Amino acid sequence: MQMRDIKPRPNHAKYIRILRGLTPEERLFKAFEISAFSRDLFMSGLRKRFPDLTEADRKEIYLRRLEKCHNRNY
Repeated sequence: MQMRDIKPRPNHAKYIRILRGLTPEERLFKAFEISAFSRDLFMSGLRKRFPDLTEADRKEIYLRRLEKCHNRNY
């Protein structure tokens, strides 16, 4: 059975075309950029959710939650 997208993604094909046009170095940089963005977004959410905690305590929460997401197949 083939899964179908629930919401339309009109720019997805264009996005894939752009990614395929990048050099290996540019693709690696883009991966690092997306990783940093997602980490910053997650930490921002923790700051909003736990405003009274220290940055060290929020980082501990971040690391514990990240560990739960880690794929143990590697």
